[in-house]
Amino acid sequence: MTFGAPSHRIESQLVAASKILDAQAEFVHLPNIIIVTIRNGSTASTRTYFVRATGRISLSRLNEVHHIYRKVLHDKLSAAQGTEELRVILRRLPVYSLFQRCTFAFICASIICVLSFGGSFLDMWISGCCAAALQYLGLNAANKSSMYANVYEISVTIIVAFVARGLSNIPGNYFCYSAISSAGVVVILPGFTVLVSALELMSKNVFCGSVRIVYAIIYTLFLGFGLTIGSDLYLVVDRHARLVYYSGPATMPPTYTHGTFQMTNGSTPGMLVSGVLGLTGQSYEVEHVVKGCFRNPNWSWLRQPFPWWTMFFLVPFYCFSSSLSNMQKLTTFQSRKQLVIMIFFSCCSYAVNRTVSSVLPTRPDIISASGAFVIGCLGNGYSRLMRGTAFTSMVTGVLFLVPSGIAQGGGLTQTYRNSADQYSTGFSLALRMISVACGVTVGLFGSQVIVYLFGTRKNAAHFAF
Repeated sequence: MTFGAPSHRIESQLVAASKILDAQAEFVHLPNIIIVTIRNGSTASTRTYFVRATGRISLSRLNEVHHIYRKVLHDKLSAAQGTEELRVILRRLPVYSLFQRCTFAFICASIICVLSFGGSFLDMWISGCCAAALQYLGLNAANKSSMYANVYEISVTIIVAFVARGLSNIPGNYFCYSAISSAGVVVILPGFTVLVSALELMSKNVFCGSVRIVYAIIYTLFLGFGLTIGSDLYLVVDRHARLVYYSGPATMPPTYTHGTFQMTNGSTPGMLVSGVLGLTGQSYEVEHVVKGCFRNPNWSWLRQPFPWWTMFFLVPFYCFSSSLSNMQKLTTFQSRKQLVIMIFFSCCSYAVNRTVSSVLPTRPDIISASGAFVIGCLGNGYSRLMRGTAFTSMVTGVLFLVPSGIAQGGGLTQTYRNSADQYSTGFSLALRMISVACGVTVGLFGSQVIVYLFGTRKNAAHFAF
């Protein structure tokens, strides 16, 4: 729990360990709490322990904990030795410093800006700086002040939206509001929380799954509220920007050019039937909008979306940076080998994701399910054939599916002239995130069924993600 293990499989693993160690223990899993009851057979007495742990994903340490768990269960380590090794891992300092983690956030946001949200070369630098500042406030200020931690998400989204709206109003359309604001806050999206809650609900853990998914929805509403407040705050400060926003051609609905037709009715000779022929046309601005950003074909390459062939090196680089951001270390040969496997699985999943999105562009749930099915087959097969850790090899690719699926649904921010529609952006974002998480959940469980149909039967901890 401290290092971000998927909560839907913790209880089943504890039950399996209790049976093998003959501990006569029972477990109740609540969000961030494990209630452990150990029965003493000789005296017929029981002891109850409440174990509380909160944390975020740390791939290297989670992999080490899993290997210790496996060694103890296979009698390669005693329980006392395994406990001591766990204490050593808990006391160890973080793998990367604060500056390094902010750098990883900068790289991830910059790449996801051009990959998923249609950003240009200029947009990626701004979104990266916003994500780095956001990461610094989350790891430093929010951890030191409990008062600021309560308003951390709203404050950082207001700042990002304010900066994005201000830059997008510079004459000349040098920056895109949608790309900068979406990529700038993608680091704090609760995509993993929604995914874990969907996995818990599908594995019939109703209590934990319900609590987490309600928390994720409210959290997403706060993010949408903060983005709206930041954008409106700049429009209040800059009167000229407000006038341009409400009267500019980019926010106006598509225009229509009409023709007329005239024909003779055959039943009554000489009677003319006239009407309007609706030829749908679009304004020049609307016609050249790419993922919410206006792109004039006459502009230089600095202000254009990246060409498709750049994905061949941007996607592996993003997976590399995302793995390091999730605390995957590079100091040992085993960790570097694990990192290569993570990048390979993520690239395979993204390739399938992009292929399906070209066929079904309006179905982010099916797109996410296809990518999750591929990475689930690869991860579970790796765990079964090579005795690796499925979760740590899959988590980078699965986290990559969440912003990709949200981008297929229209991104985080949309341009509305109606304030009521603008305030509903957070709720629509929450619904898109839930649909993406449900698709990922179905894909992961489907891949597990396919992999474990063959070979010897798996006795415990069936949920291999």
